[in-house]
Amino acid sequence: MFDEPPKPVEDGYEFTLEQDSLANAMGARLPNRSLWMIQGEVGSGKSLVSQRIIFGLLENGSKVLVVTTELTTRGWIEQMESIGYPITDYIATGKLMVFSRFGVIAEAKEGVDLFDVLESDAIEKADVIVVDSASALMPESLEQSEHLATLQKLRKVCSESRSLLLTVDPSEMDEKLLHKLRSSCEVLLDMNAGFVGGEIKRTIVVTRFLRAAGPVQASVGWRVEPYMGFIVDITAVS
Repeated sequence: MFDEPPKPVEDGYEFTLEQDSLANAMGARLPNRSLWMIQGEVGSGKSLVSQRIIFGLLENGSKVLVVTTELTTRGWIEQMESIGYPITDYIATGKLMVFSRFGVIAEAKEGVDLFDVLESDAIEKADVIVVDSASALMPESLEQSEHLATLQKLRKVCSESRSLLLTVDPSEMDEKLLHKLRSSCEVLLDMNAGFVGGEIKRTIVVTRFLRAAGPVQASVGWRVEPYMGFIVDITAVS
């Protein structure tokens, strides 16, 4: 459990890392009291980009709560370590908490939705909450009237000096709710991938980035190397 509540950060959360230039290309800081979303299909790299953001936040003093729907707690930690992001000290010092719908081993907890997760006591003591993938926990078969209530619940989480990062697979979500989420969030990143010269080029398309503290590129090419982490690909078109 985190030891103390988060301190208000009026000018946003720094996520700079010495080994890459992502923050320089993407607004310098992530806005406070905001909803951030990374959208992409399976295999698009949205989890890896979220892990880069998480490590950058931790390295710059933020307290982060991670909820993973795809890996066990141990598996998520091992994934971070494998791409060169050591996080065990942050867990030991209470700067990072990791929850999984599978627990430590692969035993899924049924009947849990996003808002069950967001009612955890740990939420109140985190600066940033990351849910990967949030679409797997979204309530199903929502009526039109429930879309606004869903957005209001998400905004309530962001209302007291904290931000919420959701990764979303559009194939798992109600299309109309997804559209409303995209229209509402302060930071919206779309994951693209395509073949260029026989190689896969991955790109973060910065669809929206409000209250940026620095320049924001329209798109950022990237790749991940084992034990080196996230690398901004300067050969990709920006």
